[in-house]
Amino acid sequence: MGTPATGTYTAKLTDGPLEGKTVTTEFLESGDPRPRLEIPTDTGSKRYLYMRGAGLEFGSSEFPERPTAVDYRYLEAVFD
Repeated sequence: MGTPATGTYTAKLTDGPLEGKTVTTEFLESGDPRPRLEIPTDTGSKRYLYMRGAGLEFGSSEFPERPTAVDYRYLEAVFD
């Protein structure tokens, strides 16, 4: 897996068990925000699945066409 050349953005978790938290994540190689995030828990056997929402924030002078923050909505907990 190569190093992404497109940078990172802030994923804002708007609801669910991680409501109000943020995580930094990388753009896809295409430069688009990720459509979903799987966030591991401390237990290791459970992950939270978040799907991209409609909210986008822009504020980068280096890449003005890319969002600096993207809203994500809780979908479900996934167990191994």
